[in-house]
Amino acid sequence: MALIGLAGGPQKQDSLAALRLPPVRKYAVGKLLATFAAQMQAIAIGWQLYERTNSAWALGVTGLVQVVPALLLALPAGHVADRRDRRNVTIAAQLLLTGAALGFALAAHYTAPVWILYVLLFLSGVGVAFSAPAGGALLAQLVPPEHFANTNAWLTSSRQLAAMAGPAFAGFLIAATGSATPVFALQALCAFAFVVALAGIPSIRAVEAKLEPGAPHEAASLGDLFAGLRFVWHTEVFLAAITLDLFAVLLGGATALLPIFAKDILHAGPTGLGLLRAAPSLGAFVMALVTTRLSPWKRPGLVLLWVVAGFGLATIGFGLSTSFPLSLMMLFFTGVFDNVSVVIRLTLEQLLTPDEMRGRVGAIHWVFIGLSNEMGAFESGATAALFGPVGSVVGGGIGTLLVVALAAVKWKQLSRLRPFAELGPGAG
Repeated sequence: MALIGLAGGPQKQDSLAALRLPPVRKYAVGKLLATFAAQMQAIAIGWQLYERTNSAWALGVTGLVQVVPALLLALPAGHVADRRDRRNVTIAAQLLLTGAALGFALAAHYTAPVWILYVLLFLSGVGVAFSAPAGGALLAQLVPPEHFANTNAWLTSSRQLAAMAGPAFAGFLIAATGSATPVFALQALCAFAFVVALAGIPSIRAVEAKLEPGAPHEAASLGDLFAGLRFVWHTEVFLAAITLDLFAVLLGGATALLPIFAKDILHAGPTGLGLLRAAPSLGAFVMALVTTRLSPWKRPGLVLLWVVAGFGLATIGFGLSTSFPLSLMMLFFTGVFDNVSVVIRLTLEQLLTPDEMRGRVGAIHWVFIGLSNEMGAFESGATAALFGPVGSVVGGGIGTLLVVALAAVKWKQLSRLRPFAELGPGAG
């Protein structure tokens, strides 16, 4: 594989370096459970909406509803993450997600109107909008810079393990009980478990604030709010990486349409839907384990271009498949390629960003992720309503390949990016 061929020499690294740090272990376990919860929610919401509406538009709107909070709250959420205790901000956001999960359970049990599900999805989006930048910035404070890549590989691995098990378990539970209520109840329990894990991590005040206990916080200026956006715009290597991911997943993501493929094309039912949703996570999990044992990449930017192209090809294969095993295989490979992209992107963010700006930069990064994942869901639903699910997925895969070609021409410095060990704040 190209990405293995672009790895460095035979030098060995401690593949368990990140997990030897107690705060990282606690964070990883809590994040695993929170991701398990989020993936169960996605399956339960998708199946419930399609069963009740039989509409691709209804599935697409779920992405739009969740991305709106990311857009509206990105700047203030990033500023809060840099001015307040990042652990406490993450805890508060996770408590909101726990409450939303309980709301989903009640809504499913009493067959609430569809609009209530969208309101709860919006509240979940608010929780994620604050949790993502604060949690990411907190993690960067817990890990020495030399362990960033290893930490991201293990965190991505644990996240994908949860993302693999969550959909499969949710699909099985819905099929066994005939209801999404138990899934949402379990989601609330797992989300709260992350709160407990975070409570066991030492409180670390954001570097920028440098305040003594009880000291007043300075009022935010407009320049403070937009500092993260300016940093991303002027750090061209990082801008190239997240823009590449934005348009690749925006065009090539097929996750929102899986209920349609499971029910109408592959005839696999809710259990099959869970397996389809879990397949990319299985691929990502396997690749994450491989990544922890690889020597550092000599040209990580070139690896990024190759794996995003592979993601597009696998997406086309899934869209054309009418075989359930082949569809699982294609989704498995989308996860393999996406995992490498995520590790490279997160490592670049952590290496190039000064600690006092991690929250604001993380918030901008989350906007890109939210736009790609959630707006990708909306784009998939809209194009599927117009051209059918197969046309939507295949066209998106072709669009991903075009994005890779354009990015390679636009940002030539990406393919020439130096090894991670040679990077630091300001090197982008």
